Amino acid sequence: FDTFDVDDERLKSDLLNTYLQLDCYPEVPETLTRLRQHGKRLAILSNGSPHMLASAVRSSGIHDLLDELMSVESVGIYKPDPLVYRFAVDRLGIPAHSVAFQSSNAWDIAGAASFGFRTVWINRSDQPCERLSFEPDVELKSLHKLPDLFSAEL
Repeated sequence: FDTFDVDDERLKSDLLNTYLQLDCYPEVPETLTRLRQHGKRLAILSNGSPHMLASAVRSSGIHDLLDELMSVESVGIYKPDPLVYRFAVDRLGIPAHSVAFQSSNAWDIAGAASFGFRTVWINRSDQPCERLSFEPDVELKSLHKLPDLFSAEL
Protein backbone atom coordinates (compact mmCIF):
# COMPACT_ATOMS: atom_id res chain seq x y z
CA PHE A 1 0.00 0.00 0.00
CA ASP A 2 2.90 2.32 0.67
CA THR A 3 4.20 1.79 -2.86
CA PHE A 4 0.97 3.13 -4.37
CA ASP A 5 0.32 5.73 -1.66
CA VAL A 6 -2.95 4.05 -0.64
CA ASP A 7 -4.09 4.75 2.90
CA ASP A 8 -7.72 3.56 2.72
CA GLU A 9 -7.94 1.05 5.60
CA ARG A 10 -11.23 -0.40 4.37
CA LEU A 11 -9.71 -1.09 0.94
CA LYS A 12 -6.67 -2.64 2.58
CA SER A 13 -8.89 -4.87 4.71
CA ASP A 14 -11.02 -5.88 1.72
CA LEU A 15 -7.96 -6.77 -0.35
CA LEU A 16 -6.32 -8.76 2.43
CA ASN A 17 -9.56 -10.64 3.11
CA THR A 18 -9.67 -11.86 -0.49
CA TYR A 19 -6.85 -14.25 0.48
CA LEU A 20 -9.31 -15.99 2.80
CA GLN A 21 -11.55 -17.04 -0.11
CA LEU A 22 -9.16 -18.15 -2.82
CA ASP A 23 -10.12 -20.44 -5.65
CA CYS A 24 -7.56 -22.91 -6.93
CA TYR A 25 -6.72 -23.55 -10.56
CA PRO A 26 -9.02 -26.15 -12.14
CA GLU A 27 -6.38 -28.92 -12.34
CA VAL A 28 -5.30 -28.66 -8.70
CA PRO A 29 -7.77 -31.10 -7.05
CA GLU A 30 -7.15 -33.79 -9.67
CA THR A 31 -3.38 -33.29 -9.51
CA LEU A 32 -3.33 -33.53 -5.72
CA THR A 33 -5.51 -36.64 -5.85
CA ARG A 34 -3.16 -38.29 -8.37
CA LEU A 35 -0.12 -37.42 -6.26
CA ARG A 36 -1.76 -38.95 -3.18
CA GLN A 37 -2.48 -42.08 -5.23
CA HIS A 38 1.27 -42.23 -5.90
CA GLY A 39 1.79 -42.19 -2.12
CA LYS A 40 3.12 -38.63 -1.93
CA ARG A 41 2.76 -36.48 1.16
CA LEU A 42 1.38 -33.08 0.26
CA ALA A 43 2.03 -29.83 2.09
CA ILE A 44 1.87 -26.08 1.67
CA LEU A 45 4.75 -23.89 2.85
CA SER A 46 3.60 -20.29 2.74
CA ASN A 47 4.45 -16.77 3.79
CA GLY A 48 0.75 -16.49 4.68
CA SER A 49 -0.65 -16.73 8.19
CA PRO A 50 -2.06 -20.01 9.54
CA HIS A 51 -5.57 -18.48 9.53
CA MET A 52 -5.24 -17.36 5.91
CA LEU A 53 -3.90 -20.77 4.82
CA ALA A 54 -6.63 -22.72 6.59
CA SER A 55 -9.35 -20.50 5.17
CA ALA A 56 -7.93 -20.54 1.63
CA VAL A 57 -7.60 -24.34 1.42
CA ARG A 58 -11.10 -24.77 2.86
CA SER A 59 -12.65 -22.31 0.40
CA SER A 60 -10.82 -23.93 -2.52
CA GLY A 61 -12.00 -27.42 -1.49
CA ILE A 62 -8.54 -28.99 -1.18
CA HIS A 63 -8.19 -29.21 2.61
CA ASP A 64 -8.77 -32.99 2.64
CA LEU A 65 -5.99 -33.51 0.08
CA LEU A 66 -3.20 -31.92 2.13
CA ASP A 67 -1.15 -33.43 4.94
CA GLU A 68 0.43 -30.23 6.26
CA LEU A 69 -0.15 -26.48 6.19
CA MET A 70 3.05 -24.71 7.21
CA SER A 71 3.24 -20.98 7.79
CA VAL A 72 6.37 -18.89 8.20
CA GLU A 73 4.73 -17.52 11.34
CA SER A 74 6.19 -20.55 13.11
CA VAL A 75 9.68 -19.41 12.11
CA GLY A 76 9.29 -15.66 12.43
CA ILE A 77 10.89 -14.85 9.06
CA TYR A 78 9.74 -14.92 5.43
CA LYS A 79 10.79 -17.03 2.47
CA PRO A 80 13.26 -17.17 0.83
CA ASP A 81 15.21 -17.23 4.10
CA PRO A 82 16.78 -20.72 4.47
CA LEU A 83 15.31 -21.05 7.98
CA VAL A 84 11.86 -21.39 6.42
CA TYR A 85 12.92 -24.28 4.20
CA ARG A 86 14.74 -25.85 7.19
CA PHE A 87 11.48 -25.58 9.14
CA ALA A 88 9.71 -27.57 6.42
CA VAL A 89 12.21 -30.46 6.34
CA ASP A 90 12.29 -30.60 10.14
CA ARG A 91 8.50 -30.66 10.34
CA LEU A 92 8.20 -33.27 7.60
CA GLY A 93 11.12 -35.30 8.92
CA ILE A 94 12.75 -35.78 5.52
CA PRO A 95 15.97 -34.57 3.90
CA ALA A 96 15.90 -31.54 1.60
CA HIS A 97 16.67 -33.57 -1.53
CA SER A 98 13.48 -35.60 -0.92
CA VAL A 99 11.27 -32.51 -1.23
CA ALA A 100 9.74 -31.66 -4.61
CA PHE A 101 8.87 -27.99 -4.26
CA GLN A 102 6.51 -26.17 -6.61
CA SER A 103 5.94 -22.44 -6.85
CA SER A 104 4.86 -19.84 -9.36
CA ASN A 105 7.38 -17.43 -7.83
CA ALA A 106 10.87 -17.62 -9.32
CA TRP A 107 12.40 -16.09 -6.17
CA ASP A 108 10.82 -18.88 -4.11
CA ILE A 109 12.14 -21.51 -6.52
CA ALA A 110 15.63 -19.98 -6.22
CA GLY A 111 15.45 -20.04 -2.42
CA ALA A 112 14.18 -23.63 -2.32
CA ALA A 113 16.76 -24.80 -4.87
CA SER A 114 19.60 -23.15 -2.97
CA PHE A 115 18.43 -25.03 0.13
CA GLY A 116 18.55 -28.34 -1.72
CA PHE A 117 14.92 -28.96 -2.71
CA ARG A 118 14.08 -30.35 -6.14
CA THR A 119 12.10 -27.55 -7.77
CA VAL A 120 9.30 -27.13 -10.29
CA TRP A 121 8.50 -23.61 -11.43
CA ILE A 122 4.83 -23.29 -12.41
CA ASN A 123 5.13 -20.59 -15.06
CA ARG A 124 1.51 -20.20 -16.14
CA SER A 125 2.01 -16.88 -17.91
CA ASP A 126 5.21 -17.82 -19.77
CA GLN A 127 7.39 -15.33 -17.92
CA PRO A 128 11.04 -15.08 -18.93
CA CYS A 129 13.56 -16.64 -16.56
CA GLU A 130 14.79 -14.23 -13.93
CA ARG A 131 18.47 -13.69 -13.30
CA LEU A 132 18.70 -15.64 -10.09
CA SER A 133 21.50 -17.83 -8.83
CA PHE A 134 19.42 -21.02 -8.90
CA GLU A 135 17.14 -22.25 -11.67
CA PRO A 136 14.25 -24.72 -11.43
CA ASP A 137 14.83 -28.37 -12.16
CA VAL A 138 11.64 -28.35 -14.24
CA GLU A 139 9.37 -25.64 -15.65
CA LEU A 140 5.67 -26.34 -16.30
CA LYS A 141 2.78 -24.19 -17.51
CA SER A 142 0.31 -25.92 -15.13
CA LEU A 143 0.22 -28.74 -12.62
CA HIS A 144 -1.26 -31.28 -15.09
CA LYS A 145 2.05 -33.06 -15.76
CA LEU A 146 3.35 -32.92 -12.19
CA PRO A 147 2.35 -36.50 -11.20
CA ASP A 148 4.11 -37.83 -14.31
CA LEU A 149 7.38 -36.21 -13.20
CA PHE A 150 7.60 -38.50 -10.20
CA SER A 151 7.86 -41.59 -12.39
CA ALA A 152 10.85 -39.86 -14.02
CA GLU A 153 12.17 -38.79 -10.56
CA LEU A 154 12.30 -35.11 -11.53
